[in-house]
Amino acid sequence: MDSELPPMPVRRLHNFLYCPRLFYLQWVEDLFVENADTVAGSSAHKRVDEPSWLRPQDLGLDERSELRSVAVHSTRLGLTGVVDLIESTDSRRELLDYKRGSSQRDEDGRPRAKDNDALQLAAYALLLREEGIEIAQASIYYAAERKRVKVPLVEESFTEVLRTLDEARLVAESGVCPPPLRNDPRCLHCSAYSVCLPNESAYWAGLVEEAPKDKVPPRPPGDEGEIIVVQNPAAYVGRRGGEITVSLDGETLSKHPIEQLQSVYLYGAVQISTQALIGCLEKSIPIAYFSPAGRFLGMTQGLPTSGTDARQGQYRLYQQPSLRAKLAARILSAKIHNQRVMLMRNGDAPKRSLDELARLRDLAAQGVFNLESLRGIEGKAAAIYFEHFGTMLKGTAFENFDFQGRNRRPPKDPVNALLSQGYSILAKELTGICHAVGLDPFLGFLHQPRYGRPALALDLMEEFRPLIADSVVISVINRRELDISDFVRTTKGTFLSDEGRKQFWRAWFRRMDMDVSHPQFGYKMNYRRMLDVQVRQVWRFCRGEAAEYHPFTTR
Repeated sequence: MDSELPPMPVRRLHNFLYCPRLFYLQWVEDLFVENADTVAGSSAHKRVDEPSWLRPQDLGLDERSELRSVAVHSTRLGLTGVVDLIESTDSRRELLDYKRGSSQRDEDGRPRAKDNDALQLAAYALLLREEGIEIAQASIYYAAERKRVKVPLVEESFTEVLRTLDEARLVAESGVCPPPLRNDPRCLHCSAYSVCLPNESAYWAGLVEEAPKDKVPPRPPGDEGEIIVVQNPAAYVGRRGGEITVSLDGETLSKHPIEQLQSVYLYGAVQISTQALIGCLEKSIPIAYFSPAGRFLGMTQGLPTSGTDARQGQYRLYQQPSLRAKLAARILSAKIHNQRVMLMRNGDAPKRSLDELARLRDLAAQGVFNLESLRGIEGKAAAIYFEHFGTMLKGTAFENFDFQGRNRRPPKDPVNALLSQGYSILAKELTGICHAVGLDPFLGFLHQPRYGRPALALDLMEEFRPLIADSVVISVINRRELDISDFVRTTKGTFLSDEGRKQFWRAWFRRMDMDVSHPQFGYKMNYRRMLDVQVRQVWRFCRGEAAEYHPFTTR
């Protein structure tokens, strides 16, 4: 890591005392997730967030004055920050910082500032001293109690700031993320919990032998919100203020607050304005582009929040065929397991075929084969699975959707058109998550890298193909949500019509929102959140923080 670190924000010193891992994730990895506490904290700061106009005489002691959101910086210390409030009178200056929570209590039951809050104020006072401005008194206003708690400013406090600053720099320069806290109540209130995953990370790293059975699953960032799907080529996606709008022939069809958006899907030649693009980039909202037939073409997304360490590890792993094969073996074993479960639940495959799938699953799980041999095992399992896929299509539905085996590029029948549509959307979902967490979506371990091919996303979708994409296909056919009239047959293949795609999307959202049990941790979460957790596990594996990869399997 480059030793020329940028100036450290005082806020990150506050994080470091609270939890070194939180500090590393937020400052080094630039990972920040809003939660109820951070939103409430922003609300508590509203009174002082509007900066004051700064004039030289404003920091004098001639008369009473207030300065809000004062930026302070020291090149010598390598420290920077923004002071909430400075109150000046004719006799002294007082430094004030706003916190949303409550103070602690000393041995006599009197309120006292939390250690990391007190250090933050001492750091601000030290920065102001560097500017030649002495602070006589400092206090923290705890919004939950609606009272000020004084913080003594003594030389020992300033020494502690410098010592903590040195320790934090050493952690940042090490390039190694500190281990997660263990069974610590601070984790439950931490905004970074959903990306830190302390209990899960401890299990993946081999720090605990048994997976902790958490009752409440982590909530990955961005898993809630609206999803816009636009497939009329005459439609126009624009932005008006804080809203993304969809219009047709000059008439606004819908408005969507940009803060509540999760993603945007565009089919065909849908027009989108630069203002809408910039708004989505600023909020890290991915915009996915599909061909009129439903093939995933690519996506527009903001810069990844982090990932240098993970990408370097990913590239190193790619150069080690044995490790690639080990990871690929676990993914393929899980895929075959899930295919077998699907046939057992929904189909009528003969026992010999199910037994052969079990044998191939266990064979892959041994992980002693090279990548070429593993692909051979996958091919055999896929042939058995799709040979009996039609037995999962029930009643008269099967007569209308005759399935004679898997085909693609282009799909020649309605069932294959549905499968291709589902796999395209799933590839997009995982490509976006890989990009967001800081992995390279185009460098996989099982699939060979190829121009325009998100190989890592294709790797990670293998275990989810049967459970998400195939399940949606079976559902829309057996529930008669689609009919033959919802498909367009051309010399170039068979594709969903616009109306048919709308029905498919409804079924897709229904499946992605379905809660399932995590195989290791026992808690329930929907498939959309499960994808995020699995990708973050690979992120840790690439960084060397996970001993192995645990794929997702169902019973």
